[in-house]
Amino acid sequence: MKKNRIDSASEQGEMMRTKAPDPPAHITLRPGDLPFWKSVVRARDYASWTDIDLAHAANLSRCLADIEQLQREITTEGDTLTNAKGTQVVNPKHALLETLSRRSVALSRMLHVHAEATVGESRHQKKRSQKQMEIEGDRRDVGGDDDGLIPGLIQ
Repeated sequence: MKKNRIDSASEQGEMMRTKAPDPPAHITLRPGDLPFWKSVVRARDYASWTDIDLAHAANLSRCLADIEQLQREITTEGDTLTNAKGTQVVNPKHALLETLSRRSVALSRMLHVHAEATVGESRHQKKRSQKQMEIEGDRRDVGGDDDGLIPGLIQ
């Protein structure tokens, strides 16, 4: 079946009517996983998600939530810990963080929700990046004459 052009009115209307997919009924997400779930499914056209993709998206969401939790714990505990012998050792949570980070990258690639799939190749981003820097420069130049009509930079 041939897909309609994305710039057609009928396809845009269909996209507006399609709601974000929910996790499959047999998949359990923790409350902390839900913000990541929303980010993951938003990265693709809602109609393109298959059941198996949604299962992998749930796995990626859990993985990203676990990465955040581990990072908070490492920040609190520190990069090194003192073992029972009094020797400084690398916090063992770093190894798990690395494993989860690699898993998240692999799942992102598999689901095509990584940067190249969502915003394009980096060589095509040069003009957009240059334009963004110009806009930020223009905002800074106007900074002293702020009349509240042009949004300022978020610091």
